[in-house]
Amino acid sequence: MTALKGILTRLKLAKLMLITDDRAEAGDFDEFADAALAGGVDLVQLRDDKAKRRALRSALETLRTIAFRYQGLVAVYDDLDLAHDFGADVLHLPDRGPAAKKAKRYLHRYAIIGRSCHSEADIDAALADDDVAYLSVGPVFDGFTFFGHTPGLELVRYAARLAPPSDPKAKPWFAVGGITIGNVDEVLDAGARRVAVGRAITAAPDAGEAARVLKDRLREAWNDDPGMEQVVFGSLGEGTSFNTAAFEPRPGDDGPRV
Repeated sequence: MTALKGILTRLKLAKLMLITDDRAEAGDFDEFADAALAGGVDLVQLRDDKAKRRALRSALETLRTIAFRYQGLVAVYDDLDLAHDFGADVLHLPDRGPAAKKAKRYLHRYAIIGRSCHSEADIDAALADDDVAYLSVGPVFDGFTFFGHTPGLELVRYAARLAPPSDPKAKPWFAVGGITIGNVDEVLDAGARRVAVGRAITAAPDAGEAARVLKDRLREAWNDDPGMEQVVFGSLGEGTSFNTAAFEPRPGDDGPRV
């Protein structure tokens, strides 16, 4: 378990999620993760269907050590036993994965659960589920098709209507699927204020720079949206009731940043 600023607080302030494998072929996971988190990634979801459990556990331990320095979050994908053994702060479930209520039994009391949503019905169910803390919505531009088509920007608009990002009481959600710096403005115009990316960072020549460019654009969108100020200040009182004495701010961190 990570003892930093509260998990829920960090989730609500998060703008950029990275989805990555363990980079076994490149053999540069430590350096890559540090660059991405230093560049502005707030939440890293480790997702690798080909990796063995031992390799995933090792990568997660590396991520936790690095993320501690940047107040970042680390998410286990879909594996309840791995989430339990690792003491995960965040568990991300697929749309057809186990019930969040069941998954809760594998996690520590402060852990949070996310749910992938690929349809309006998925969003409705996730928003109604008290055990789901956040959603991912998509794919927006590419990825698997659902009901014969990619959900696209219409699903982003639907999520924005039901869970406006500027509403402090709304569940946070991340638009996902083929998002890059070249098309992120379309996603922001559709109502998203948080995005999840894979190749936009994992395939970039400089992971840190790619993360910085995306994060800067998201930060601009938050600053340009008057409602997001309430989200920032409303989140500061949440999720900070445990082990706060162990919180070690980064050098020069003199307060919350949008």
